[in-house]
Formats: sequence, C-alpha cells, structure tokens
Amino acid sequence: MSRILIIGGHGKVALLLAPLLVGRGDEVASVIRNAAHGPDVEQTGAAPVIADVEQLSVDQLAELVTGYDAVVWSAGAGGGSPERTYAVDRDAAIRSMDAAASAGVTRYVMVSYFGARRDHEVPAENSFFAYAEAKAAADAHLRSSALSWTVLGPSALTLGAPTGRIDVDAAESGSVSRADVAAVVAATLHEPATIGRTIRFNGGEVPIAEAIA
Repeated sequence: MSRILIIGGHGKVALLLAPLLVGRGDEVASVIRNAAHGPDVEQTGAAPVIADVEQLSVDQLAELVTGYDAVVWSAGAGGGSPERTYAVDRDAAIRSMDAAASAGVTRYVMVSYFGARRDHEVPAENSFFAYAEAKAAADAHLRSSALSWTVLGPSALTLGAPTGRIDVDAAESGSVSRADVAAVVAATLHEPATIGRTIRFNGGEVPIAEAIA
C-alpha cells in the first residue's frame, strides 16, 4: 500500500484516477480548492483535503505533502487568465516540487501534455501560449530536481471508454481517453522503470503496463 496525494483532485482525470488507486489498496487524498467538491471526491474513495495550492508557500505545501509516498500533480488553472495560468500551472507546481523535496516525498508524477516543451512553437498571441510556457517551465524544473520524477504527456483528451492500451513516443499528437490517462498514472506510480522519464502517449494498441515498462 502507498499513500498518494493527488493535487487537483476534482479534475476529470483525478476523479477517474482515485478509484483505481483505492481499488488496488492505496490510501489516497485529493487536494481540492472548493469544499463543495468534497462529496464528489469522497465517492471515489479518496479523502478530500481542502487547500488552495495557488496561495500556499513552499513551507505550507511541504506540510501538506508530509507523510505521503508520492505526489501526483493533476491541477491546472483551466484556461483562465494568463496570470492565473502562470500562478497555478507554473509557480504553484514548482513550489509543490520544492515542497515534496523538502518533505522527503521523493516520488512525483506530473500530468503534463503531449506538446509540452521549451520550443513549443505556440505564438505569443495565441490564447494557449501562457499554458504552453507554464507547463514547459514546470516540467523543466521537475526534470532538474532530485525527485524520482515522471512527466506524462497525454495527447488530446477525450471522454471515451478506457481501452487499457496506448502508444508511447509517437511522432505526432493524436488523442487518448481521460480514463486511459488515469490508468497510465496509476500504473506509473507502481512502475520504477518510469522514473526519470518523459512519456508522451496517444491511445493505441499496446497494453499500458507493457507500454510504460
């Protein structure tokens, strides 16, 4: 059994991830900003933790993550203003990494996106630019940390049924169901071969456990 903290616990992927982890015997807590979302989280079998990571310092975040075996970052500003996107997707994410390191919680899984990279080529006038910049910076910080990290880069997210199969390291972004993304996160947490790797993936033909090993 592992104790796992999901940051961004009311997101669509997180709500699918928590029951997978609970179902295999992990103890799961999900960080949410809005207390009204608590019942949704409880239905997954996870314990809701009310905290606004955008507002918390590194020390406060370290307190939040202490005692867990792994942190999953699945939070995001959700396409709000550029300022809020940088505040959540870049700054709060980076603080959470520093907090995990400070608290001795070495395993950290980042849910990023397929095209996240420094040379993302999204033009500055595009509304997606702030998100692309924020995710690239957060991912780079994680890779340069001493944490046992994995960066997951799913392609365009769908509401399709889980297939249990993906294709990794495809040249181009396709699509993948959120249910399969949740299954990839769950498998990643228990697969040491994913540590220190960036895994970009589409829906595909290879069983998840085999694809990420």
